[in-house]
Amino acid sequence: MKLKVLEDNNTFIDEYYLGEPGVSYYIEDGDDKILFDTGYSNTFLENAGKMSIDLNSVNKLVISHGHDDHTGGLKYFFENKRNTQLIAHPDCFDYKEDSKGLYIGSPLSKEELFKVCRLNLSKEPVQISEHITYLGEIPTLNDFEQRYSIGKSIVNGEKIDDTINDDSAIVYKSNNGLFVITGCSHSGICNILEYAKKVCNDDRIYGVIGGFHLFDINERLEKTIKYLEENNIKLLYPCHCVSLKAKIEMAKKLDIMEVGVGLEINI
Repeated sequence: MKLKVLEDNNTFIDEYYLGEPGVSYYIEDGDDKILFDTGYSNTFLENAGKMSIDLNSVNKLVISHGHDDHTGGLKYFFENKRNTQLIAHPDCFDYKEDSKGLYIGSPLSKEELFKVCRLNLSKEPVQISEHITYLGEIPTLNDFEQRYSIGKSIVNGEKIDDTINDDSAIVYKSNNGLFVITGCSHSGICNILEYAKKVCNDDRIYGVIGGFHLFDINERLEKTIKYLEENNIKLLYPCHCVSLKAKIEMAKKLDIMEVGVGLEINI
């Protein structure tokens, strides 16, 4: 597997790409070309061009969840109506707003997406390439990672608290163990890793990249660090929605890697 970071909050020194508070990764597994999230705007397209990556070759598009820092680029990606399969949770493209009532969902609805791609909405795991699986809806498997609401969504015409059940991830099964790729981990990064083990029938977590949604130094962060430490994860790439102070706290016990636009991981 090859993974290239097309969009992240961070950029590397002397790497002249565009940074943006969003996520987009280009992934190759054999003949499959996969795009994981599309960031907040068309930034991922500009960076892909600078990296000489042809996104017209992408045949699978996975959306981690419906927030606009992961779906905002959809309208740019589908301007040419690419023949792409899009995999996501059934709730991913529901209406979403933040605590102030600002819309923070996808720029394209389910109905619009059905017109431009092959839409595969599933709560269950989906095999998307020879070695990569979309995990579907993530169960709560750790008592310190309970779901909490971020804004509101509309379900059956009723506005309700959004606990972001659509949040998911993908996992690459390698000879060395599992490499998990996540967007924001609203489901809880440890819940995601535990579920990946169950789905893939492999207890070895080789690596993980993505947002962990950790900001404060609290019990949740402490127990997350303990979990990651106990799992002896070799490649640990916390990024996007992880605060500096959370990374500093993690680095006291874990060997964490820097992430920026242009990073390439080969496994």
